[in-house]
Parts: sequence; C-alpha cells; structure tokens
Amino acid sequence: MAEDIVLALTAGEPAGIGPELCLALAAAKRDVGVVLVASQPMLEARARLLGLDVKLHAWRPDMEPRKGVGELSVLHVEGCTSHQAGKLDTANSRYVLDTLTVAAKGCLEGDFDGMVTAPVHKGVINEAGIEFSGHTEFLQELCGVERVVMMLATEELRVALVTTHLPLKDVSAAITPERLTQVATILNADLKTFFGIAQPKILVAGLNPHAGESGHLGREEIEVIEPTLETLRAQGIQVVGPLPADTLFTPHWLDDADAALAMYHDQGLPVLKFQGFGRAVNITLGLPIVRTSVDHGTALDLAGTGKADAGSLHTAIRVGEQMARSLKSATKREI
Repeated sequence: MAEDIVLALTAGEPAGIGPELCLALAAAKRDVGVVLVASQPMLEARARLLGLDVKLHAWRPDMEPRKGVGELSVLHVEGCTSHQAGKLDTANSRYVLDTLTVAAKGCLEGDFDGMVTAPVHKGVINEAGIEFSGHTEFLQELCGVERVVMMLATEELRVALVTTHLPLKDVSAAITPERLTQVATILNADLKTFFGIAQPKILVAGLNPHAGESGHLGREEIEVIEPTLETLRAQGIQVVGPLPADTLFTPHWLDDADAALAMYHDQGLPVLKFQGFGRAVNITLGLPIVRTSVDHGTALDLAGTGKADAGSLHTAIRVGEQMARSLKSATKREI
C-alpha cells in the first residue's frame, strides 16, 4: 500500500474564491490527506452562503485527515476579522500570511508532506503596510534559501522563470551569470528529484527579440546568457539556447524537451496559460518543502457565487502529492 501523504491547503484571501474552492473538495471522497489551514469560522460562513453541507473537523498532527464525502479537516488560524465574499479588507492581511507561515512550518517540522496554496491578493496585503511580492518570495525568506524558482506546469508543458515579479525595466540588470546559474541548476536538480527525469533537457529563451540577432537587437545573449549556458553544459546540465522566445514555444523545439526557461514573467507564462489555463499548477522549486498552487487569482467577482472552477486546485493537489511521494523516495535512496 502506498504511504499516506498529508498536504496542507491554505485557503488564501478570505474575500476571494479560495475558501469555496477548498470547501468544494468535500463533494467527493479523497485519496490524499488534505488539511485546510484557515479560519474555521470564515469557512463556515462561506459554506452557509453557498448552501453547502460540509462538516469541518478540527485537526491536530496526531490525527488522520478526514477523507469522506461532506467532511474536511481544518487547522484553525486566528485573525480573520471579515468574512464577506468579494470585499477586500486590509485587516485580514496578517491572517493570510499567518496561514502561509503555519503551513510552511508544518512542512518543515514534518507534520505535512507539502503545501498547496489558494490565491492571495498582493494588493490588499501591501495596502495593509506589509511588503509582499508573492508566495514564491515569501516562502523563500521563510525557509531561508538563497534562490527559488517559479515554474508553472500542465501535463504537456513546464515553464520556469529566471526573474519573477519585477518591472520590465529591471529585468535586464537582474539577469546575471550568478542568477541564471542558480536558477538552471535548481531547475535541473528538481526535475530529477520531483519528476523522475534522469537527464532533463531545458530550452532557454533569449531576452531580446530573435535572441538578440547576433548583438544587433541587444547584447545580453552574447555577454551573459550564452557564456553561462556554456559553463552549465560543461557541468553536465543539458541546456539548449539561447533561443528566440517566439519560436521556442513550438512543437519543433518542445516535443523532446522537459522544460522551458523564460527570462521574465510575461515572456513564458502567457504561452503556458493560453495552452492550459484552469488546469495548470504553480510550483516553487528550490525549497526544502513541496509547494504547489493554483494558476489563477482571487476572482473577487466570482466569490460567493458558487461558479468558480476548482480544476486548477485539483491539479495542484495531484501534483503536490506526486512531488511529495517523489521527494520521500529520493530521501530514502539517499539514506
């Protein structure tokens, strides 16, 4: 029998669709253990609003998570002062970050095998006076690692990023040999650890149109990217590029590749989201824990309507479980 996996699931922004996506898990029996890390009164209020008959059971680390139809396990987190669907409240911002902290620390301490995150609202957290650029950077700091990598994936495509939430004007300066080396090395290692790929093949996009056109459209490829890729190849990492981003995402290149590495957020993610929005998963690589997330935002206009699609959350849970099992297997091989 496969070893039981327990995932922490943070419910995200209370005003958004995250709470109801979490509650929707109770509609069917689950094979994997899931513990909602959230305010239990907030979840109960959303269930009443939607007319859902869901029993929420308080959970402790010595308990098995509930997996039956109509029931869910909850690790309650205090501090959610407003439960109104669709209406943001800065007073909830610290609570939202506390759910992430509780889930991540639970993973680090062995209570959970990984964490899955519903969407948060960056704007309202910053309006509360808390500097926050995203889950990825928050978990990087909490786990005390120098570099993490954001990767979104569907069944057919994986796209990782060299830079994440930066203004476009700052991207070129941020693409350094050190950063590119760290990102490519993490991506290569975690494709092996979490996805069982013995020798990953990674396609690397150039920064400029036509990958710089031999320096006529920019010199970042010549001065930074290509020399760094040569060093990585000498270390046994199979990187191909730099390739023009407008042709990298075509079957000719992708059919025998394991991942694409884009230089910045909106170079790679629009392609992936067009290809698989609603069934993609956001993965943070480089952490000592497993973390996956949905590929969409808080959708305040849908909150409380019961119309939100839980497809991406189901994918995030499934991939989180697979990654957790792969990590356990890799850890056992090392012992």
